[in-house]
Amino acid sequence: MNKKIIPIMDHRRLDVDAAADRRPVVATAEPASVSALPDVVTDKLDRPLRDLRISVTDRCNFRCVYCMPKEVFDHRYTYLPQDALLSFEEIVRIAKLFIARGVRKIRLTGGEPLLRKNIERLVAMLSTLRTIDGDSLELTLTTNGSLLAKKAHALKDAGLTRLTVSLDALDDTLFRKMNDVDFAVADVLRGLDAAHQAGFTHTKVNMVVKGGTNDSQILTMARYFKDSPFILRYIEYMDVGSSNGWKLDEVIPSAEVIRRIHQEFPLRAIAPNYDGETAARWRYVDGGGEIGVISSVTQAFCQSCTRARLSTEGKLFTCLFGTQGYDLRTLLRRGDTDDELSTVIARLWRARSDRYSEMRTAMTSVAVPLRKVEMSYIGG
Repeated sequence: MNKKIIPIMDHRRLDVDAAADRRPVVATAEPASVSALPDVVTDKLDRPLRDLRISVTDRCNFRCVYCMPKEVFDHRYTYLPQDALLSFEEIVRIAKLFIARGVRKIRLTGGEPLLRKNIERLVAMLSTLRTIDGDSLELTLTTNGSLLAKKAHALKDAGLTRLTVSLDALDDTLFRKMNDVDFAVADVLRGLDAAHQAGFTHTKVNMVVKGGTNDSQILTMARYFKDSPFILRYIEYMDVGSSNGWKLDEVIPSAEVIRRIHQEFPLRAIAPNYDGETAARWRYVDGGGEIGVISSVTQAFCQSCTRARLSTEGKLFTCLFGTQGYDLRTLLRRGDTDDELSTVIARLWRARSDRYSEMRTAMTSVAVPLRKVEMSYIGG
C-alpha cells in the first residue's frame, strides 16, 4: 500500500478529530596499543557497548514543561561557554574510540542539536566512520523540528542516516502551551515534510505522554500519522533530571496507550528490529503502518540497555538517570593518547551496573530523591 505524504496545506487543519565530577585514573595494566585491546566490552550485567548518544549543545529554543521548564531555565540561566563544549574534532576522536569498542550507532542530541552552528559539518565528519565490522555507521539525530525545514536537505547531503522529531500534540493551543515559547505545530509539520522530501525514510515522531496534559492527543496523533511515511512513538513521561516535577500518577502506561488505539485501529505486536530496541513495536492490522511505545517506567528495559551518553562538555554517563559523569574532556585536552582514552572507556563500561528504571519504585519512595542529570544536558 502506498503511504500518503502529508501536504503542507493539511497542516493548517490541526483540529482534526479533535553531578559531582570524577576524573578517571588511567590504568597502566592494559595493553599499550588500541589495536591490541579486545574490541567489544561488556558491563557487569553482560551488556555490550553498542550505542553512543552525543549531546552537542545544552541550549534549546523550546521550554517544554517536562524537560526545560521556564521557571528553571529562564533568562538568568547560565549555559556552558563555547570553549567548554567539545569541538567537532574532539567529538569525532571520541566517537572513533567508542566505535573501536563496539559502538554501531551514534545519535546526536541536545538541547536542540540544530542550534549548534554548522552541525551538518559534524554529521559529514562522523558519516565517514565505519564499525569494527566495516559496516556503515548508523548516524541519527533527534530534534524538536523547529529548524528542520531549513536544515533537512543539508543534513541528508552530509550523510545523516535517520531523524527523530519530537511532537507532543497536534492541537496548536496545547502544543504552544507545552513548548512554552508559542511555537506552532504547523512549523514542525513543515519540517517533517522537508525531511521526507529530502529523502529521509523511517523518520520517527516521538510523543511524550503526560497524564492530565496531553493524553487527550493520543488518538489524534494516531489518526494523523496513520498511513503516513512516519513512525509514531509514544513515550511514558519519565523522571529525567530534577527540575520537571515528575509524579508517578502523571504517567500513562504504554498498555493504556495501546488499548485506546486498538479500540479504534486494531493492532498486532511485531518483533523488534534488533536486540535492545527501546520501543515495543505494533502494526496496524489494516496495513496502515506501525507505532511504537517506550515504557521505561512501567516495563523497564535496563537489562538490554547498550547506550552510553556523552554530555555537551565531554562527560561520559552510563545511564540516562545518572548522577555523575566521567570527565573525558580533561583527558583529551591534557594530551592523553588514544590508547589511554580507550582504556578509560573500557574500564568505565566494564564497571557499569546501572539499572535505575528497574529500581525506580524503591528510589521514588526515598525521602530525599537523588539529584539526576538534566535531560537538556545529556540528551534523551
